[in-house]
Amino acid sequence: MSVIQTIRDRGTWIIFVIIAVALIAFILQDGAGRGGSAFSNSSVIAKVNGTSIERGDFEERLKSQEAMYAGQGATRDQLIGTVYNMEVDNIVLNQEFEKLGLTVSAKELNDILFGENSPLRQEFTDPNTGQFKVDDAKRAFAQIKKSKNAEQIKMINSGYIEPTIQNSLRNKYQNLLIQSVYVPKWMIEKQQSDNNAVASASYVYYPYVAIADSTVKVSDADINSYVKKHSKEYKNDEESRSISYVSFSAAPTSADTAATLAQINELRAGFAASTDAAAYLGKVGSELAFYNSYFGGSKIQVTNKDSILRLPVGGMYGPYVDGSNYVIAKMVGIKQWPDSVTVRHILIATSNPQSGQQIRDDSTSKKLVDSIQTAIKNGADFNSMVAKYSDDGGSKEKGGVYDYFPQGQMVIPFNDFVFDNSVGTKGVVKTDYGYHYIEILGQKNRAAAYKIAYLAKPILSSNETVNEANTAAANFASSAKNVKSFNENASKLGLPILPASEIRQNDFTVGTMANTRSLVRWIYENKEGAVSDPTEVGDQIIVATITGINKAGTLGVNEARPLVEGLIRNDKKAKIIIDTKMKGNSLEEIAKSAGASVLRADSLSFGSGFINGVGNEPKIVGAAFNKAIQNKVSSLIAGTSGVFALKVENISAKAADALPETVKQSLIQNRKMATYRSVEALRKAATVKDYRFSFY
Repeated sequence: MSVIQTIRDRGTWIIFVIIAVALIAFILQDGAGRGGSAFSNSSVIAKVNGTSIERGDFEERLKSQEAMYAGQGATRDQLIGTVYNMEVDNIVLNQEFEKLGLTVSAKELNDILFGENSPLRQEFTDPNTGQFKVDDAKRAFAQIKKSKNAEQIKMINSGYIEPTIQNSLRNKYQNLLIQSVYVPKWMIEKQQSDNNAVASASYVYYPYVAIADSTVKVSDADINSYVKKHSKEYKNDEESRSISYVSFSAAPTSADTAATLAQINELRAGFAASTDAAAYLGKVGSELAFYNSYFGGSKIQVTNKDSILRLPVGGMYGPYVDGSNYVIAKMVGIKQWPDSVTVRHILIATSNPQSGQQIRDDSTSKKLVDSIQTAIKNGADFNSMVAKYSDDGGSKEKGGVYDYFPQGQMVIPFNDFVFDNSVGTKGVVKTDYGYHYIEILGQKNRAAAYKIAYLAKPILSSNETVNEANTAAANFASSAKNVKSFNENASKLGLPILPASEIRQNDFTVGTMANTRSLVRWIYENKEGAVSDPTEVGDQIIVATITGINKAGTLGVNEARPLVEGLIRNDKKAKIIIDTKMKGNSLEEIAKSAGASVLRADSLSFGSGFINGVGNEPKIVGAAFNKAIQNKVSSLIAGTSGVFALKVENISAKAADALPETVKQSLIQNRKMATYRSVEALRKAATVKDYRFSFY
């Protein structure tokens, strides 16, 4: 759930106040979104072109992101890298903004906040018309003096105000780059000429696959020489390491599973006899929380759903396996409920459940809601009562109305009242928020709804299972002192050796293994060949050895081999083919020498680089447009998939597919798209010193 939505649940007026205070604070600081923080810390997470990222600032950003994305399941570990990249990008961009004198004035910020693309649209849009209620938003800012919650102000500022400013600056910067795009006339003419050029040629082709890979060896020296020659293409921006590891399972055994089954079966009779499912489950414990209300069948998504929904009241199903649990389902109740309801209500708040802040005492709230109920019974206008008394900012401006909402959206006492009673029913309901005076306005689609209790017990590894895995791993680690003995021991025990490569210093995962930050730290705190102590990863105990250290800079042999070995082997095959397989002065002689045929390629396109029946061969297609070898046999050319001898027979131009203006716009658009990689280019050019390893 977003920060805005979380706070909205506590009262929309708070949002108005908080955003306003954040805006005014920003304006007073003459901010353009690039100033320092009040939180100062001498610990430096990183330096970007000499600008420090302080740990205190970084932690504030991280906490804000945690709050914003907690509802999506994002963890702190996952967000550290995201926040770091955001901070680095912001610094390199802000440095460019400073050079160019780009700022966001208070007026511009005001125009954004209250304009068509306002970040506040969600909160201030009329649900009936879809119109952004600008005046309502502006009136909300008049309430700035009511807010004293500095933490929420900070969350809104970092989550909405600062990103709005940063996005505005980025848009200005991007527009500058886009407006700088220019394509000269000669380039348009050259591109149009290339697009329309066609050629025909005859050729002889000897594929590399005709020579077995096993006959062509690629040495470490070959790898080093090739990588050195192409050093810009094969380099690491940062160090990475590789490991091999063996795994000992600490997952539940069949005996552990049987023990859990026996445990839940022992509870079955008590569960069946219980008349208060919530109390029973609270006493014996359950991995699945009990929702003490009803849901329609279409909204229930559980294992064995069809069998469970056929149970009578009091009936039970199971035990059955659901994920890592044994479960018994019990049908507690069945009712006919609508699937959605519309209501109007007046909230007399007692407290805020999220913050724990008391708004008024219980007795005062009860007296007030009873007075409201009496007044409405005697003819008082409901809308007037809502406007005067309701504390629910989410519905107050709509006359207290919540339009059709599904089962389970409201807190249980509210939910049960509006779904369990008929249209027109009015009454007072007590919830954690306070007292609600509710009127049911409408209901739709009545069908069976079910209250189901689940007794769930986790299938866990026993101490014996865990100890056995730990002992086996410890014995292995104690006898494996280096890579050689590691491999020998694994072979004796029949244990598969698993690889994990490209592990970076600030990673939080190794291969497919999650939550392995401690292992990553060990990998970078030890030397190549070191063997780890047993490390618990999920339900496995692993022992690892460091097999490679790939320093930043040009790739080493082991790292480069899978990337370049095939290319080098093809180069060697090309030399063999040229020296021994393709001889002669004409295509016919060369074809006879190679045991091949003379082939023909018509309508080759200069722009595509593709030969039918062969594949992508840009070097060969390019040669087909070389007038110097027209009506002549070319020298042998090593292509992508084999060696070619080529005879160009015709070079011409087809009718233009596109007008010069169309070609121009295409070139311009391609260059505009390239400007969107500006941040990547700035980051690559920056001097970045990353110290995160010292902190996380």
